[in-house]
Amino acid sequence: MAGHSKWANIQHRKGRQDKLRSKLFSKLAKEITVAAKMGDPDPDKNPRLRLAVKEAKSNSVPKDVIERAIKKSQGGDAENYEEIRYEGYGPEGVAVIVEAMTDNRNRTASNVRSTFSKNGGNLGETGSVSFMFDRKGQVSYPASAGDADSIMMAAIEAGAEDVESSEDGHIIWCADSDLSDVSTALEEQLGESDSTKLVWRPQTTTALDLEGAQKLMKLIDALEDDDDVQTVTANFEIPDEIMDQL
Repeated sequence: MAGHSKWANIQHRKGRQDKLRSKLFSKLAKEITVAAKMGDPDPDKNPRLRLAVKEAKSNSVPKDVIERAIKKSQGGDAENYEEIRYEGYGPEGVAVIVEAMTDNRNRTASNVRSTFSKNGGNLGETGSVSFMFDRKGQVSYPASAGDADSIMMAAIEAGAEDVESSEDGHIIWCADSDLSDVSTALEEQLGESDSTKLVWRPQTTTALDLEGAQKLMKLIDALEDDDDVQTVTANFEIPDEIMDQL
C-alpha cells in the first residue's frame, strides 16, 4: 500500500473551497438532482444519490438544500443535465480532466476550450489523457480517526485497495464500483468520513516549480469558476516549500 501523496493535499485547497462555498453548494446540489433523477429519489435505494448526499453533508450543505435538490428532480421543470468529460493539457504538459454537467453542450464546450487556451493549455480529444488516470473511490478520514495501523486494518476488512496515512489524515482507496459498499463498511467501524467520492487518481505526477504551479492553479481556478464544471483533476505534484509560497 502506497505512501502519502502531496497531490491529495493540493486537491483539497481548503481556503479556496471556503471562498467558493456557495458555488460548491450549487455543484453538490446539481449532482444530487441528477443522481435522484437518474434513479430512485430514496438514497437508501440509489447508491449514487446516497454518495452525493453523503458528500454534500460532509461539506456542510444544509439539510433543506439537500431535500430541495432531491425534490427538484421529481418536478417536471427539472433541467436535463448531460454529463460530459473534457480532457486536455495544462501548462508544463500537466494532464487535466474536467467533468461537467450541462444543459447546453455547445456553451460548455466553448467555455472550457476558451479557458484552456487563455491559460496556457490545450483541450484534447476524449481519451487523450484519461489513460494516465485510474477511476477510483476515495474515502477521507481525519487523523483523529485512528493510527495508520488501525485504519489499515479497517480498510482491508472493508474491501479497500490502498491507504495513504499522514499527519493530515487518512485517504482510503477502493475500486470505483465498490465505493458505496466500502464507505458503508468503514462508517460502521470508524464513523462518518470527511469525504466520500469518485475521483480520477493519477498514475504518475509531474513535479512543478513555483512559476509552473502558479500557471496551473490559474487554469484550474478558472475552470472551477465555470458553473457547468463539477470537478477538475490534474496529475501534478508541488513540493512543500513551493506550496508554502502559493
